[in-house]
Amino acid sequence: MPAGSLASGPALVQRLDAARDVARRPRGGVELSVGILLWPRFPLLSLAGLSDALRHAADVGDQSRQLRCTWTVLGVGGESVSSSCGVAVPVQTPLQRAPAFDYLAVIGGLLPDLHTADPRYADFVLASAERGVPLIGLCTGSFVLAQLGLMEHSTACVHPFHVADWQRRFPALRCVTDTDFLIDGARLTVAGGTSVIAFASRLIRDHCGPDRAAKVVHQMTVTPAQGRSYVDRRTVLGFANFDSDRVRRAVMLMEEHLSAPLNVATLAEVVGCSTRQLERQFSEETGTTPADYYRQMRLRYGRWLLTAGDTPISAVAYECGFADAAHFIRHFQREFGVPPGAFRRQFMRT
Repeated sequence: MPAGSLASGPALVQRLDAARDVARRPRGGVELSVGILLWPRFPLLSLAGLSDALRHAADVGDQSRQLRCTWTVLGVGGESVSSSCGVAVPVQTPLQRAPAFDYLAVIGGLLPDLHTADPRYADFVLASAERGVPLIGLCTGSFVLAQLGLMEHSTACVHPFHVADWQRRFPALRCVTDTDFLIDGARLTVAGGTSVIAFASRLIRDHCGPDRAAKVVHQMTVTPAQGRSYVDRRTVLGFANFDSDRVRRAVMLMEEHLSAPLNVATLAEVVGCSTRQLERQFSEETGTTPADYYRQMRLRYGRWLLTAGDTPISAVAYECGFADAAHFIRHFQREFGVPPGAFRRQFMRT
């Protein structure tokens, strides 16, 4: 099989399912359990993205058994919660019978309707926080957590559409808006929309392994025309380990934002330090600056894209986060000693 390629479709899924590491699984086989609370007029996409990602990770093939992951919609028994598009979702597990979860996910609704939720929902969130359960705020779920006083020591990831709403309601609380999600200790917040898929794959990777996360991304986001899977990209980017938690988190953010790079100041803010502190820790761990490390990562990704198909160099440049082909070509030649077009021709001859 040519370098940079990987089996796709059913063959890839079979390989990923076969890669599971049974030795790492806890007794009973469940590696990740999530309870889900729906606020009135919640976005259906957030629920679908989270639950479908867990579904793909939980079982083999396209089956839906809750084996390695479990999830359930919590609430008042016998009731349903209406989504923002009008589809009602029934409660699966009454609050009083809820088992222990690894995470409690709160999917917020339209802002004018946040106050209409049954008070028992807020009580359940507060009780879960008191027990130390990590809380996920999906879409305006971050607003719910903030209203309950649960974001005072954490930064929230907020959708750009709602930044002004956040600043008006919670002027003393921090937020970021240029990333899909933010993990800040026991508070995990997600901007909303398709960002939930990126978040869910990260959560699944951390608890179930890269094979499960790769399957989620492949099944939910990678089209056959692209032919590029999460496994492909992680292979070319490498699996470097770092002693510094901040450097490790910054590198993960870089990996998740290759086509739309974050600036170093934003990376530092998200991981909770100053730009100078992040630069010093990067220098100690990698021998280079965050900006140079990020550029080298994007160039390695671009080099792999050149071997994985006949995508125009201008499109490769854009996918790697360069403003235009000229910038990409100049940095590529400086890094690898040959322009991208010549590199591709050499690769095709080998």
